[in-house]
Amino acid sequence: MTSFELSDEHRELREWVHGFAADVVRPAAAEWDEREETPWPILQEAAKIELYNFETLASFWGDETGLSMPLVNEELFWGDGGIGMAIFGTTLAVAGIFSSGTPEQMVEFIPQCYGDASEPKVGAFCSSEPDAGSDVSAMRTRAVYDEARDEWTLTGQKAWATNGGIANIHVVQAVVDPELGSKGQAAFVVPPDTPGLESTRKIKKMGLRASHTADVFLDGVKLPGSCLLGGKEKLDERLARAREGVRSTGSAAMQTFELSRPTVGAQAIGIARAAYEYALDYAKDRVAFGRPIVENQSISFTLADMRTEIDAARLLVHRAAWMGRNGVPFTAGEGSMSKLKAGRVAVWSTERAIQILGGAGYSREHPVERMHRDAKIYDIFEGTEQIQQLVIARAISGMHLA
Repeated sequence: MTSFELSDEHRELREWVHGFAADVVRPAAAEWDEREETPWPILQEAAKIELYNFETLASFWGDETGLSMPLVNEELFWGDGGIGMAIFGTTLAVAGIFSSGTPEQMVEFIPQCYGDASEPKVGAFCSSEPDAGSDVSAMRTRAVYDEARDEWTLTGQKAWATNGGIANIHVVQAVVDPELGSKGQAAFVVPPDTPGLESTRKIKKMGLRASHTADVFLDGVKLPGSCLLGGKEKLDERLARAREGVRSTGSAAMQTFELSRPTVGAQAIGIARAAYEYALDYAKDRVAFGRPIVENQSISFTLADMRTEIDAARLLVHRAAWMGRNGVPFTAGEGSMSKLKAGRVAVWSTERAIQILGGAGYSREHPVERMHRDAKIYDIFEGTEQIQQLVIARAISGMHLA
């Protein structure tokens, strides 16, 4: 029989992260949202308990069930979306190195993304551009190779980069052969203090304010050949296949997003669950017309729908995480299904939570307005709602729909 019960190890992991989220993250959430700054003291606390380092992340990824990553992310983002992203934003850069890099590159660069408990660092994955977000084929950042020097020169602009400019390690997606579109791209590591990489504009956002987001400019950035993820030989082989019309597994950017999609869905579920639980407690305590408002059918039915939608989204996320970890093909776009559903549920549930609280929910005296601001990005980043629909539609139809 199939069992949906978590193992003892999974329950212990969930309780460990939940305790950190409840005791450390939540009490600081409003402060760092107002400050709109990276919560370095909280990253340090996460590093001290070994929640923020590659060894722990690797153990999550190594879980054969695929459930550790979504369980951890749901609990952390239940604590707060902005701080959760400040802690887990580095994961996208690490996933970029892990999906494309050689073993030697992983050993050299991944630890530098984290630093240590005495001085934590962060990593940034730079793919989106002002005119190339979901459409990665429109990317303009160029990487030109000097064979005599075994040196790459990167020039261009990246947008919406989590930890952009403050990262110790930047992973940058760039075009090496413009004629091949998205197949002519490669990923590069930009080490600390490399000349030519600058970030002059931090973006002020609606939500996830404790997570740093910025534009990154690359002005003739010089990189040794060892910074090309996967190496030159592997890149040349892939480009040759693309020129011959041989089908490839896709760009490094899209591979990174595929690795992270169910995890992103779990983050959205954490935010949705936090709003639902807060609204439920409020509805049981708030008295209007002589009785708790939860006794009104319109309120209780809304809460019932919220719980149902959250549980349904979680099941889609857990299925996709298991499939991805065990190499089961996403024949119906199951990874995109999980992110699509979770994002929609997060936006809807947090909005309903505000409605249940009424005017109080619209004020900053209660956290549901912050949760709603944090939730909206899950309909947008790492593939918009419409992009997820397109992926699913192509998968189920077998046609290249536009």
